[in-house]
Formats: sequence, structure tokens, C-alpha cells
Amino acid sequence: MNAFEAIAARRSIRRFRDEPVPRELTEKVLAAACLAPSGKNRQPWRFVVVEADRRAEMLRAMRQGIERARQAGVDLGSSEYTARVMEQAPVTIFVFNDGFRDGDPDSPMVTVDVQSIGAAVENMCLAATELGLGTLWICDVFYACEELRQWLGRHEQMVCAVSLGWPDEQPEPRPRRPWQELTEWPGR
Repeated sequence: MNAFEAIAARRSIRRFRDEPVPRELTEKVLAAACLAPSGKNRQPWRFVVVEADRRAEMLRAMRQGIERARQAGVDLGSSEYTARVMEQAPVTIFVFNDGFRDGDPDSPMVTVDVQSIGAAVENMCLAATELGLGTLWICDVFYACEELRQWLGRHEQMVCAVSLGWPDEQPEPRPRRPWQELTEWPGR
């Protein structure tokens, strides 16, 4: 599979088979993440891998955060559904921004670091696709950010999580607008 094929084949997977992911495949996905472009070569990404034996604790923290948000009147979006997806996935990788600890949260470098981390996460998703694995890039962890960070013992900015496993579905491609509708060529 070449890069264009992996990009076209990648899907957000929300159903996973109950089958462990060999550690060496998870390591390959993480190695691909670390090859992403990084502003000023800061490489701000940090990863915490939660496998099946710690899944129940992860879900407890996630659901505590969802409940806290519910009691605060927050619109929970798809967070409860996402927790069920995380419950199925044999691996969930939490992604943190280590550069956020460097100082001013309004610094332009925070944005640069988050962009770099986005590239790392996309590399993870494409590498997983190449290996026959499925992924779900999860931002619903923000509803439980405090609880999850505390449970994981982390102080960095949580950027997202990625659930990883053997897909138990083959979703059709989602509609995409063609690049021609989204692109301008000034002077032409």
C-alpha cells in the first residue's frame, strides 16, 4: 500500500474485534508518529499506552469526567458513545503536548506544537491502516480531561486519544468536498 492508498483507505473505526494487538504493531504505529514533521523539531508529543488490562480503570476515569460535565450542564456530544468504543478497543493511546509546560499558554508555539502533534496522530492512523489495524482519533476525552490526566499521572496538555485495534466494521468513505471547491489560485 502506498501513501495515497493508505490515505484513501483510512477510516474512523468504532467497532473493534475482541483480539489483542501485538505489542510490536503498537510500537510500529508509535514509531511512525515520531517521524512526523515537527515545528522547530520540538517533537512535543508524548504517548501513554493503555492496554486491555487497564481498560476498566480508564473507563472509570472517563465516565467520572462525563458525569462531572453532565452535572455542570455541558452538552456531552458523542462522549458516552465514544466511551463505549474505548471499551471495545484493545489499545488506547493518549497523546499529550509536552511543549505546553514550557510557559505561556497563549504563545504561538502552543499552536505550532499542537499542529505537529496532529501530524503525528495522522501518521499513527495511516501506519495502522497499512498494518491492517483500525483507529479512532478521539477528542471526546476532553470531557474527562482532568480525571484522565489525574489517573495517568500526567500534567501536560492532553491533545487527544487514539483507539487502536482490529476493525470489526468496514465503513464506507465519508463524503469529502473536492479540493477544487476549497482552493484558490490568486492571479489566475
